[in-house]
Amino acid sequence: MTEQVGGSDRVEVVVNRDGRVLIPAQVRRDLGLAAGSTLLLSVEDGRVVMESRAQLVSRMRREIAESWQGDPTESVTDELLAERRAEAATEDAR
Repeated sequence: MTEQVGGSDRVEVVVNRDGRVLIPAQVRRDLGLAAGSTLLLSVEDGRVVMESRAQLVSRMRREIAESWQGDPTESVTDELLAERRAEAATEDAR
């Protein structure tokens, strides 16, 4: 059931007639999934991706941090607030 493909473990699963897929026990254990765990499902580049909300938030933060072009010593929040305050001051001056 598990095979080594391209340096990573792959597990073959079957979609049943109701569209359900069983996540194998070892995969659930490895990911810390228990009955009632909630996963978010998306399609990326033709692949089905399942991740927890915490994983999604962590990934988004990492991607934003990697693409941010601002001063690394400044807070993104502080920078945004400063921009908004400057815009508000310009509008008030009109």
